Amino acid sequence: MAPTATSVRNNEGIANYTKFWQKDSKDDTATDMANRLSEYTSVVNGYYDGATDLYEYGWGQNFHFARYYPGEAFMQAIARHEHYLAHQMSLKPKMRVLDVGCGVGGPAREIARFADVNIVGLNNNEYQIQRARRYTEKAGLSGQVEFVKGDFMKLAEQFGENSFDAVYAIEATCHAPNFEGIYGEIQKVLKPGGIFGVYEWCMTDAWDPTNPEHKRIAHGIEIGDGIPEMRSIKNARNALKSVGFEIEHEEDLADRGDKIPWYYPIAGSLKDCQTVWDYFTVARMTKIGRATTQTAVKLLETLRLVPQGTHSVGASLVTAADALVDGGRTKLFTPMMLFVCRKPASK
Repeated sequence: MAPTATSVRNNEGIANYTKFWQKDSKDDTATDMANRLSEYTSVVNGYYDGATDLYEYGWGQNFHFARYYPGEAFMQAIARHEHYLAHQMSLKPKMRVLDVGCGVGGPAREIARFADVNIVGLNNNEYQIQRARRYTEKAGLSGQVEFVKGDFMKLAEQFGENSFDAVYAIEATCHAPNFEGIYGEIQKVLKPGGIFGVYEWCMTDAWDPTNPEHKRIAHGIEIGDGIPEMRSIKNARNALKSVGFEIEHEEDLADRGDKIPWYYPIAGSLKDCQTVWDYFTVARMTKIGRATTQTAVKLLETLRLVPQGTHSVGASLVTAADALVDGGRTKLFTPMMLFVCRKPASK
């Protein structure tokens, strides 16, 4: 019998996910950090095995943030954010494009339609891969979008060098143990002259890792989002250059001064909703909405209808939401540091 999507989840990994962090940032040690970095696949898989269903319930199939305009619906903004990246990368029809850390494939399907490109989505989480394939078949895009399981720190080993016309990553490479490693692998699989576009999760230049409050925010984002280590914009920029990329454009899109903040949905800010349907999404993020969801998850866990540990992962999502909002309000964190880079053409 073929395994079901549910059976491929690692229940032990979900249950043990939070062991990689101390609850209080003051107690988190260099040893804890080293363990997270060396065991990054266990950290990330444990997180997404438990969080994927909660993400889809609360957010949809596109696991990322966006900027919002007055009068613009939530899902419209999510799609526009993906279109903007594709536009900045100048994607052309029939290009072969790699989506690094593709989730359940929402952005891959949207960008495939928008730019008429062929996309390979890479993910190291089998549960998400199976869901991505099912959604893509239902959308009639199986001939244009495919998904493969693999470690994004071993791209060249899996695909070979000079294999893709373009590569993008949307809020995914922050899960890597270091930026140099993941960016270096992306550079290898790009064809000479190929383009790489990324929305990176970074701490901004205002962040001081020795400041206890700043450390608390970064720690909350890490434990709540399955990230081994939060890093700075400078770290990302230097890593891109060190592996040989030429940065053609960079901008922190969260610093545009938008009237509606990027974090309004996870802040449960109903006053910023732009359409009736947005209320259904944002209401789940209010204190009452979070409590209701967690109560339901606890019941499902008790009945063994979801893996043990799902409730704890859900609690970590609440921690993440609070830390992300704090990071956004203080401008210490951005989920949309845009870099558009090119691999030098062969001489």
